[in-house]
Amino acid sequence: MSGLDIRHLTVRYAIKGGQRCALSDVNLHMQGDDFVVALGASGCGKTTLLNCIAGFLPASDGAVLLDGVPVHAPGPERGVVFQKHALMPWLNVRDNVALPLLLRGVPTAQRHQLAQDKLALLGLEGVGDRAIWELSGGMQQRVGIARALASDPAVLLMDEPLGALDAFTREQVQETLLHTWARTRKMVFFITHSVEEALFLATRLVVMSPSPGRIVRVFEDLPFSKLFLAEGDARKVKSLPQFIALREEVLSLIHQREALYA
Repeated sequence: MSGLDIRHLTVRYAIKGGQRCALSDVNLHMQGDDFVVALGASGCGKTTLLNCIAGFLPASDGAVLLDGVPVHAPGPERGVVFQKHALMPWLNVRDNVALPLLLRGVPTAQRHQLAQDKLALLGLEGVGDRAIWELSGGMQQRVGIARALASDPAVLLMDEPLGALDAFTREQVQETLLHTWARTRKMVFFITHSVEEALFLATRLVVMSPSPGRIVRVFEDLPFSKLFLAEGDARKVKSLPQFIALREEVLSLIHQREALYA
């Protein structure tokens, strides 16, 4: 089956005196230009799930397949954006974006052009020669997204990439991210703790619960990202009665699940 297919995924960690089950029987399928957001309280296995998709962490049971091929290790078909930008301070912006291409042996002129193209896609024209420390936090995180896109991955994995930004910058980068997704049509798997951010970005919202981590609810065909792309007014979208009602429903679901394991 084409796309990303997660089948009965279970992950156990060895702990003193036994094992801890971090994920239990997780099933999820992504295809086309799905923008899937995983949401849930700390400890529900969101990052563990992302690490399995990235190939950083092996499954104890079950499997992750991309276009029918089992995932056992990291690869260029899966671009990762971390909680912190993880950029190299001794490299300028262009060379940070081009780093995955350098590691693959892409010739200098070609990788520099590809890096410039990805920077332009993220609204960062003209900053290629600047040092990382000269950029704002929001710009640094956009450089991290550009680097993840440089290898033209089939799926973009994003682990709370906007969590460290101030509220105003965070909203700006959310909008940039949606415009970039609309242009690239990539599959995206995105982790956040923000219900509002999740609803604004997602075409499909996955709510997870801890002890052990598992999917407890999937909200399908969310319209808000496409409404923003059509109308260009994020605050209007986030003020819609249906947006507010769904936000409260999701918050209530998460709080109910937290209360069960308090």
